[in-house]
Amino acid sequence: MTSSLSISAGQYSDAGVKPVNQDFHGLLVPKGHQLITKGIAVAIADGISSSNVSQIASESAVAGFLSDYFSTPESWSVKQSAQRVLLATNAWLHAQTRQSQYRYDRDRGYVCTLSVMVLRSATAHLFHIGDTRIYRVHHDQLEQLSTDHRLWLSPEESCLTRAMGIGHQLDIDYRSLPIQPGDTFLLATDGIHEHLDERTMAGIIRESGDDLDAAARRLAAQALEQGSDDNLTAQIIRVNSVPAVPESSELFHQLAQLPFAPELQPGQHLDGYRILRQIHASSRSHVYLAVDEETDTRVVLKMPSLEQRHDPVYLEQFSTEQWIARRISSAHVARPFQSSQRPSFLYQATEFVEGCTLRQWMLDNPAPTLDTVRDLVEQIGKGLRAFHRLEMVHQDLKPENVLVDPHGTVTLIDFGATRVAGLEDSEIGEQAVPRGAALYSAPETFLGEPGSWLSDQFSLGVITYQLLTGQLPYGAEVPKIHSRNQLRGLNYQPARHLRENLPAWVDDTIEKAVHPQAHRRYPALSEYLYNLRHPSVDWHKRHRPPLMECNPVAFWQGVSALLLLALLAALGLG
Repeated sequence: MTSSLSISAGQYSDAGVKPVNQDFHGLLVPKGHQLITKGIAVAIADGISSSNVSQIASESAVAGFLSDYFSTPESWSVKQSAQRVLLATNAWLHAQTRQSQYRYDRDRGYVCTLSVMVLRSATAHLFHIGDTRIYRVHHDQLEQLSTDHRLWLSPEESCLTRAMGIGHQLDIDYRSLPIQPGDTFLLATDGIHEHLDERTMAGIIRESGDDLDAAARRLAAQALEQGSDDNLTAQIIRVNSVPAVPESSELFHQLAQLPFAPELQPGQHLDGYRILRQIHASSRSHVYLAVDEETDTRVVLKMPSLEQRHDPVYLEQFSTEQWIARRISSAHVARPFQSSQRPSFLYQATEFVEGCTLRQWMLDNPAPTLDTVRDLVEQIGKGLRAFHRLEMVHQDLKPENVLVDPHGTVTLIDFGATRVAGLEDSEIGEQAVPRGAALYSAPETFLGEPGSWLSDQFSLGVITYQLLTGQLPYGAEVPKIHSRNQLRGLNYQPARHLRENLPAWVDDTIEKAVHPQAHRRYPALSEYLYNLRHPSVDWHKRHRPPLMECNPVAFWQGVSALLLLALLAALGLG
């Protein structure tokens, strides 16, 4: 037995008699320490035939899992990592349906079945939703390891009881089992397993020997010959070797429980990083500027304070923050730094951004031009939209969490308060109070409502107002909100009263973005950003001057015409 996990694999997928292949499958074997800490991931999905977009759902579910699973913190278990990724993916698919023309017919939306197998150390971890199947091969027999989530209404009619994207909530089947060299697994969509019996499938795999790709092709061809009218996809995984570690589960449990790092001093080394200086220290975290000695890249290391080592809520948020950073790809969001070394302590590494916080920038630039403010706000908005596209809410947008480099480029940092759709119910000790800075948090969050992207819009509106005036639109009144009556009592102080040269329509735009009632704000963040540069059609309608003021000649011509018509009518009656 070797010291590492290795497999052989065969895969095949075909549309069959259908014009579009709504199945999707994938396999990822990582290199380096991730093979030890994360293992090998295999996924197969089947889009529902009633939908014209389910192939998108299948591809998104498989590709999303293979990407996001390996981005989860190494302190998470396989079960925790996979379940969180699946919950987030489900929430995103469900959101796509809600935002599409199929929002009233879920059977035509972004829906698919999904089966996932993660092989790590000497254990197989199975995750299953729907009616794709996972089998283990025993000579001429197959052992079905998954349970079909399908309800048969009659011999000819059935419906799925569980699927990815079909609802906001997701119930995931999970089981784990030990593996050893020679174990063979089959993952197949219903286009194959509904038309071939288990003995036939096992025989094809056995007869194909080591050519697993040929076995997968033969399974599809045989099912097609047997009358399959569906897409056909098969994956065959054979375990060649597993690590020679007894009690492997205990070992990896220990590996997952990374210790807290001690307080560091300039010049010290940690996992290939050389500490340059401390940036920030508090009772919650310590932040250091360091350099990766392999690439000579400056990075920021954030470590939980020793005072937080017994706080499960904080540790959960800290680990999630790392995963969130790895999911997002935006020029205006801090990027994680991926070291070639496996971490020996619990910390996060992100690329260093040269510059200052927006708070410091405002002190250095107390009266910025309107165009400068627009540019900064638009960049922050682009960063926020990167969160929102993944069904995430930043929830802690404040000047201290916005960096501005010497070229004026904006970067969002600190995702410890970020809310991820689909994970709300799984979070430990979910708080009913705002996670972000009170003066920048939306009023509805003080009433116990969960944050939404409209809450992020409120925070961005407050920052816009502050950039232009140096003040806050409601002063310090928002954190005092505890009832609907208090909410209705909030009064917006017009920004143009503090900055006389500010166009009225810009003030109107900001006022809408920071409206105390979330539903009265902009339905899209892009609309707010657009209206900061262009007066809205609604504003023009509400503020159109009377005809007598804007065109007195036309006004009096119209009056004269009406008088003439009235005179003619009177003469006619006479």
